[in-house]
Amino acid sequence: MADPLKPSPGLLSKLGSIAVHVDEFLSPSGHAFDRIALKSLLDDAEVREWIKQMDSMAMLPKKRY
Repeated sequence: MADPLKPSPGLLSKLGSIAVHVDEFLSPSGHAFDRIALKSLLDDAEVREWIKQMDSMAMLPKKRY
């Protein structure tokens, strides 16, 4: 990935899907399917690389462990 601030259309689709599945999962009618979809999207190599690059630029919140 060249520039994490200019993601490809495919990566934007994956990031948008994450947002929609989080919204659905947190809704009163949230479903286990959304959790499975989120796990799959967060395990995606392109998403993981984008997160890594954005983190190295201090553009994301730090995870609590």
